[in-house]
Amino acid sequence: MIHWKLFTRPFIRFLLLLRSAPACCSSRYGLALLSSYGFFVVYSLRVNLSVAMVDMLNNTHQSRSNHSGSMCTPNSTSVQPKHNQSAGVYNWDSATQGWILGSFFYGYILTQIPGGYLAGRCGAKWLMGFGVLGTALFTLLTPLAADLGASYLIVVRALEGVGEGVTFPAMYTMWAAWAPPLERSRLLTISYIGAQLGTVVALPLSGEICFYMGWPYVFYLFGAVGVVWFVLWAFLVFDSPNSHPRISEQERLYITNSLKNELSTSAGHIPWRAIVTSMPLMAIVVAHFSYNWTFYTLLTLLPTYMNDILGFSIQQNGFLSALPYLGCALMAVLSGQVADYLRETRLYSTIFVRKSFSLIGMIGPAVFLVAAGYTGCKYSLAVTFLTISSALGGVSASGFNINHLDIAPSYAGILLGITNTFATIPGMVGPVIARALTHNNTIEEWQFVFYIAAAINVFGALFYAVFGRGTVQPWAVRTTYSHGD
Repeated sequence: MIHWKLFTRPFIRFLLLLRSAPACCSSRYGLALLSSYGFFVVYSLRVNLSVAMVDMLNNTHQSRSNHSGSMCTPNSTSVQPKHNQSAGVYNWDSATQGWILGSFFYGYILTQIPGGYLAGRCGAKWLMGFGVLGTALFTLLTPLAADLGASYLIVVRALEGVGEGVTFPAMYTMWAAWAPPLERSRLLTISYIGAQLGTVVALPLSGEICFYMGWPYVFYLFGAVGVVWFVLWAFLVFDSPNSHPRISEQERLYITNSLKNELSTSAGHIPWRAIVTSMPLMAIVVAHFSYNWTFYTLLTLLPTYMNDILGFSIQQNGFLSALPYLGCALMAVLSGQVADYLRETRLYSTIFVRKSFSLIGMIGPAVFLVAAGYTGCKYSLAVTFLTISSALGGVSASGFNINHLDIAPSYAGILLGITNTFATIPGMVGPVIARALTHNNTIEEWQFVFYIAAAINVFGALFYAVFGRGTVQPWAVRTTYSHGD
């Protein structure tokens, strides 16, 4: 008589194979780390010009004013080492400076939706790779372009934006094939923490490079780091688990089987009408736009606030301006772990987790941003409130920020391209409006700027809380599968 265990043992082994593959040394977490390095590169290339611009301008009558116009008592008393000013300087007026600094976003907004489409058609790996490589190469050309004239520099910066614009949609498309549903928060927060770390490192480091080596080296060094990343990306990354030659069979089966009921069975067809009329997608658009209003306002104007209102020196400014983004990065990783833990317990639905983390990550920053405007010249309290505000914003990384993969994993790159197109607009107009409202650089004017940003944040959080969803939408797959709505 044949024992029943002869039949059950192979089945049990198969079930064990489908269980969660170990994270340590896995291909999916390797992808998360290398993509995090990639986003570190693109964000450092994005913000380095903001710092280098100070040294690129021929404003000697302003460069050593020692904060004479700040509202608060100057905070810098230390004697600074000799400043390396051997590089060329330029006589650009404020309007030209504005065009140079904003030109990146005009290129960046152009490739959001095309990036998502091309990633699905041509392969996300090489689109991401060449996007970052192109940005790095144009960064290396920045000093030459500046010598040729402002118009050349504007074109180079816009082309950097074009290259960088495809990176987020491409990466979302890759995660649609690589991220098991119950690990999305962990994997994506590890991946996108590189953007925050790029800001944290680039702001102070660019200032130090400018001071000791000269501003051209900001672009040479960061550009070279981007080229090194591309080499690693080209040899170590693959579009899907099935095309990866070194992935373990356990991990491959774990990923592909966890996603088989979520991916579209008609990849060649893109339901554009259903996408653009989707209310869950509209909820993400509104939340993304609202969050980025505050993010880009602080990213571009926090150094100005630190200088003009609080009176911090240029070197203090770089490090203190980076503190909020360090807090944001740490909270993003922590929130990713907590979010996936809550979903794994099966006690909380996907949409409950997404909405809760979005409310905390948007209303919390709004409260502390407004509070920072009322700290007056209490330097420590102002920096603390601004840091808490940005840190709480990191919680939203496990909220609306990755909801694209919940509602339509097969079209996540396209959806991210759509939402990021609208979310780029605050980077183009938010700082302009803020500067128009702070002509006199008074505390009261900055309070109004913070109120506007906070109000937009709260509106976006509430809109998402009402209309956001956590299940795969009917138009995104023929047979839907839910992890809890």
